[in-house]
Amino acid sequence: MNTRRVILDELRVQAPIGMLDHERRAAQPLVIRAEFDTDASRPVDDADIGSVLDYRLLRAALIEEATRSHTDLLETLVDRTLDRILRDFPGVLGVKIRICKPAAFDDCTVCVEQSRRR
Repeated sequence: MNTRRVILDELRVQAPIGMLDHERRAAQPLVIRAEFDTDASRPVDDADIGSVLDYRLLRAALIEEATRSHTDLLETLVDRTLDRILRDFPGVLGVKIRICKPAAFDDCTVCVEQSRRR
């Protein structure tokens, strides 16, 4: 199958995440990388956004999932985001999500990455 990959890289959001007391009191920065595989065998119509995966809608879904409610664990947020993408975007054949907490430690960034295919 001929596939096309759409990548949103370094999407930065302030999100309510973490299980420690100080994490529950204030939103934290997250950095999201998401890769979406789509069927590229259909021709692209340059005048019709509907002929491709609209990355504006993907970006909005990623932001909404990260910010809609407090989440204790990165793993939970990644899993919930994968569910959302595969539920709401039938043109996505496979998705990989990486969410990072750059402020988790002074000396490194913590990331969780997971992928799914239909």
